[in-house]
Amino acid sequence: MLAVTSAMALATPSAQPRPSAIVAGPAPVQVAQLTPVYPQPVYPQPVYPQPAYAPPPQSAWDGYKVRLAALARQQGVREATIQAVVPYLRLNQRAMDLDRAQRPTSTRTDYAPASFGPYLTRHITSSLISRGQARYSSHWANLSRIQAMYGVDPAVIIAIYGKETSYGAVTGSFDLLDALASLAYEGRRRQMFEDEFLAALKLMDQGVQRWQLKGSYAGATGYPQFMPTVALRLRADGDADGYADIWRNEDDAFASIANYLRNAGWKRDMPWGVPVAIPGTLNRAAVQSRLNPPRCPNVYRRHSRWLTVAQWRSMGVMPTGRTLPDTELVALMETPGAYAQGYLLTGNYRAILDYNCSNYYAMGVGLLANAIARR
Repeated sequence: MLAVTSAMALATPSAQPRPSAIVAGPAPVQVAQLTPVYPQPVYPQPVYPQPAYAPPPQSAWDGYKVRLAALARQQGVREATIQAVVPYLRLNQRAMDLDRAQRPTSTRTDYAPASFGPYLTRHITSSLISRGQARYSSHWANLSRIQAMYGVDPAVIIAIYGKETSYGAVTGSFDLLDALASLAYEGRRRQMFEDEFLAALKLMDQGVQRWQLKGSYAGATGYPQFMPTVALRLRADGDADGYADIWRNEDDAFASIANYLRNAGWKRDMPWGVPVAIPGTLNRAAVQSRLNPPRCPNVYRRHSRWLTVAQWRSMGVMPTGRTLPDTELVALMETPGAYAQGYLLTGNYRAILDYNCSNYYAMGVGLLANAIARR
């Protein structure tokens, strides 16, 4: 039985052992799968030659603008003004052409001038006279105040205004800064035009707008046609509003012209000159000036030497209308075609010449002033 039992025991599955009887072994270890890292091959980088691009060439004009900016800084112009103007300056060929086309001054040295008649016919017209008289009347309140302040004849002020701009109708359309910079760059009168350009920048620093700075090709601007250096020094407030605007305010222009003439030596209560009759016996060689004027020599050569009115009377040179004190020093200029044989000219005539150094201009202003004031 034991054998059989044993055999049966072997043939019959034995009972399963209790779990507690199972001895657990160590937990299997998880091995991370590593990706192999292979060194990257190093390939030599190709070297390509860089193209040799030359920097854009700087024009001579661009180089000159650098100079203008440096000069402006030396003169104390605000950097904002420099940056608003200088980089954008344009070369004005027309201004340079007009400047080069100026005819040289006559070198005539003979005492007797050519006739004034054709010039006066063109420049003292009925229109200029009537429009001047209208302004003389309508601005009289301020003109009389300006006369009291500066001592200058109001009719001469109005005559200059009429001569310079046809009473504000023609003040010039050139961009002042472009024109002045171009003329300075051209070089014929570089120092002069550089000074005027810098003065125009200073006017902007004082509040003048760029669009207001228009004028002639040579830089004259506003109703009085002042150069910028003159505008900086001599523009004046003519209507007591606290600001001198020579571009839009006629009364300010009048005061500025008066200020200019006073600065040039205008003498209060003295006419610019008086017409005279000249005797045929006048010894012209004896009265001819021997001076060599440093400025406008051909203009002043037409004037005699300075003598008193009494001395001229003693030689038969007699005033035909308004007279002058016998002690006043005057010069004689013969003026064929100018409504009289000649004029005895006071220092006030020379103040007008300072405004524009031409006998034709100064005589035209004086005679237009007489017509405006109905003298």
